[in-house]
Amino acid sequence: MREKIGIIGAGVVGTAVGVVLKNKGYEITGVQDIKSESTQQLVERIGCTAYPSPQDVSHSADIIFVTTSDTAIASVVGQIADKRAFRPGQIILHMSGAQSSQILDQAKEFGALVLSVHPLQAFASIDRAIEILPGSVFSIEGDEEAYALGGRIVEALEGEYFFIDRRAKPLYHAGACVVSNYLVTIIDFGIKLLEATGIPRNMAAKALLPLISGTVKNIENIGIPKALTGPIARGDLATVADHLHCMEEMAPELMKLYSWLGFYTASIARGKGSIDEKSLEEFQKLFLRELARIESAS
Repeated sequence: MREKIGIIGAGVVGTAVGVVLKNKGYEITGVQDIKSESTQQLVERIGCTAYPSPQDVSHSADIIFVTTSDTAIASVVGQIADKRAFRPGQIILHMSGAQSSQILDQAKEFGALVLSVHPLQAFASIDRAIEILPGSVFSIEGDEEAYALGGRIVEALEGEYFFIDRRAKPLYHAGACVVSNYLVTIIDFGIKLLEATGIPRNMAAKALLPLISGTVKNIENIGIPKALTGPIARGDLATVADHLHCMEEMAPELMKLYSWLGFYTASIARGKGSIDEKSLEEFQKLFLRELARIESAS
């Protein structure tokens, strides 16, 4: 018999998890959210009970998903603890990328076990989250006694998982932010370079999308560093120097970021084996020289 699940926080993630696990045969005993419309939406989707308080949800279930905003997790756990509504053997988990399971530790005072189960995904809407949650890769950290349960939950969500130490959660989250958030920054950077040539922003973005998609597919198919292409990967120092010369004339404010990215990219090209140690040094000297010049001019 599968454990009973309660959900506190009926936003995008909480609703998606509730729907997917319900479809996999789990009993969702109840849900609570500070927004009554969110609660009602999940109740209508999966036919569970709407509870008036977090402690009522806790009383009803073996596994408690705290899928509120990150800033509300500690408050919810404190409220349940104040009502002594945790019990031995319960599993309390959240799905935050930034917070470790430590934020749930008050529940351990009552014999409960805590977990963080985080999907490496970006969910733009409830329906999109329901669609892409299966197949996601999850990190799991927290009480080792609950790892097996965390693994079963992820498997029910049709995902894969790995374990991390709770002390490393901020670094793990930083890596996720770089790939998701900074990718947007990099694309905006590329669009700005095209804009500097006179190309309208909307056309620049449209023109770059196939290149972005192709690069992502290359990473998926052959991995990094093999997916790296372009002048640095070819050892074409002259082309990169032309980039910098033209940028200095037409978009000087973008040279610093270009140089730092190029400096790092040269190491990836060396790891690919497409440039030798001498070429690596030449590229890095070029970028460091430009960075020093920019710094001295500011």
